[in-house]
Amino acid sequence: MGALRVGLVGYGGAGRGIHARLLREAGQQVTAVVTRNRAEQVEADWPGAVVEPDLAGLLTHAADLDLVVVASPTGDHLAHTLAALDAGLHVIVDKPLATTADDAELLASRGDGRLTVFQNRRWDAEQLTLRSLLDDGSLGTVHRFERRWERFRPVPQDRWKENDPLAGGLLLDLGAHLVDSATQLFGPVISVYAELHARTTPAVDDVFLALTHTSGVVSHLQAGAVVGAPGPRTRVLGDAGAYLVTSFEGEPSPFAALDDAYEETRRPGEPTHEGWLVRGSERVPVPRARGGHVDIYHAVASWVVDGGPPPVDPFDAARTARVLDAARLSADEGRIVRMP
Repeated sequence: MGALRVGLVGYGGAGRGIHARLLREAGQQVTAVVTRNRAEQVEADWPGAVVEPDLAGLLTHAADLDLVVVASPTGDHLAHTLAALDAGLHVIVDKPLATTADDAELLASRGDGRLTVFQNRRWDAEQLTLRSLLDDGSLGTVHRFERRWERFRPVPQDRWKENDPLAGGLLLDLGAHLVDSATQLFGPVISVYAELHARTTPAVDDVFLALTHTSGVVSHLQAGAVVGAPGPRTRVLGDAGAYLVTSFEGEPSPFAALDDAYEETRRPGEPTHEGWLVRGSERVPVPRARGGHVDIYHAVASWVVDGGPPPVDPFDAARTARVLDAARLSADEGRIVRMP
C-alpha cells in the first residue's frame, strides 16, 4: 500500500503538533495544507506541499487527495467537514466532531462511510491495558471508573481553546476523550451529572462529570487546568481488585513516586508496566499492552484503501456529543439529566 496523499486543514498545535507528526510516523504524505501564516513551516516539514489560505483552495486539489484531516478550530468543524465530504473525499476530524450533538449527528448522517473521528485515546497503552484486565476478569465486577486529566497551569495559555466559551474549553476538548473512553469500556450512558467552571479563562477550565452507564458502572471524569496536586490518572474499582494508573504523559503528580520506585528497581527483562493491579496493601505491576496513537492512522490508511467500516464510527462521536450537551444542561440547572 502506497502512502496516502493527505490534505491537512490547519497547521497549529493540533495540525502540525499531532496530526502531521503521526502521519509521518505512519508513512503517509501531506501534500496540501490550509494555513495563513505557517507556509515556511509546511515547506520545511513537507517540501513541495501545496499551501492554500482556506479550505476552498485546498479542495481545488481534491482529485489529487486521498484523505482530508480537519484540524481546524472546533467551531469550524461542521462547515469544513461538510465541504470535504461534498468533494467526495474521505475525512478524519479532530475531536470533538462538532460543538453540539445536533451538528455531530448531522455530520455522522452525511458521512456515508467516508467519515471518521480522531479519538486517538482509544489507542492509549493505558486504555488497551485496562481493556485486557477487564477481559480477563482481573478486577471482577467493576462498579466505578475514575479518570482524571489534570494539570497545574495557573497562568493560562492564550489560544482560541481558552478564549472561546462556545467552541473551546476543557469540556469539549478533553471531555470528548474522557467520555469516549468511558463509553468504550462500560457502555452507553443513561444519566449525567456535571459541575463546570471557568476559573481562569473565558472557556470552561474545570470539569467534573458523573456518568451512570447501562452496565451499572458509574464513571467519575475530571479535567482541570488549575490543579496543584493532580490525582491518580485512572482508578477502576471492582470486587476482585482495582486498577491504578498514577500519572499521565509526564504530567507531575504526587502519585508518580510509585512508578518511579518501580522503574528504579526494575531488572533487565522485566516488562515495562502500565499501572498497578491493587488489592489493599498488595500492588502488582501490570505489563503494558502493545499499541500507540500512530495505530489510528494505520487503521485510517487501511480504511481508505480497502474500505470497510471507519476506525471510529462517527455516530460514537455523536453520542459523546449528546453526553456533553447533557453535561452543560446539568451544570446550568444543578440536576441529574437523564439521557433519552
